[in-house]
Amino acid sequence: MKIASFMRSGTSSYGVLVSGGIVDLGRRIGNEYPTLRAMLAGKQLDHVREIAFGGKSDVSFDEITWLPVVPDPERIVCVGLNYRSHVSEVGRAMPTNPVVFLRLPSSQTAHLGPIVRPKVSQELDFEGELAVIIGSSGRYIEARNAFHHIAGYSIYNDSSLRDWQKHSHQYTAGKNFPFTGAFGPWMVTADEIPDPTRLELSTRVNGIVLQQGNLCDLIFRIEELISYISCFTELSPGDVIVTGTPEGVGAQRRPPIWLQPGDVVEVEIDGIGTLKNNIVQE
Repeated sequence: MKIASFMRSGTSSYGVLVSGGIVDLGRRIGNEYPTLRAMLAGKQLDHVREIAFGGKSDVSFDEITWLPVVPDPERIVCVGLNYRSHVSEVGRAMPTNPVVFLRLPSSQTAHLGPIVRPKVSQELDFEGELAVIIGSSGRYIEARNAFHHIAGYSIYNDSSLRDWQKHSHQYTAGKNFPFTGAFGPWMVTADEIPDPTRLELSTRVNGIVLQQGNLCDLIFRIEELISYISCFTELSPGDVIVTGTPEGVGAQRRPPIWLQPGDVVEVEIDGIGTLKNNIVQE
């Protein structure tokens, strides 16, 4: 099952993708569960399946504007240096613990929305990544139980402003400019992806493949990330864990490849779909 958040006629909603459009859950159960995050917190995934099963769409795709899959997450926890291939290309030692940093919800943009290159930076880089969406709360989650806390998976372009990222040892400034973290197009529920380590990821800029990786190359697997992160913060429904990027980022190419206004970036993960964004200048 695929679930997306969207805008229609100035009103935000969410729903299940079916043939020809979307079953509008905001219309069906929005009084009790007005957002995707609220629906997950209310443990309504099984009910949503019943609503959508065999149902006709309420809204066509050409009537909507996509929103980030979870527009209002309480936490966006990103992981750096988590592919062996990427650690090798940057010449760093293999980390002994996950390298984590936070994104603000205001830094997100949606599928087919613009990624904005701010006027104070010339070094906008692409980073295709798998996003994990939490479905049930937990603290000190054991790795063997971690998959029970996952609602589904999506795609993230964790774009970086490399010049701002290098201002200090912290990643915060280079990762939180508005409309730089693309998230979408939808969430695929976890039951459809029993083994995410088999997924292939690719990033294309103007149709040219610049990143190609497999989730089996992760240093810290998804269950380990959930266990580690849940030690320092309680994970809640709708929280997003962005799991890291493979080799091929623009900063490590010679010469570097920086995203320019007019460029089109696509991140594709098999079994999920393709996240597509245009680069615009602030």
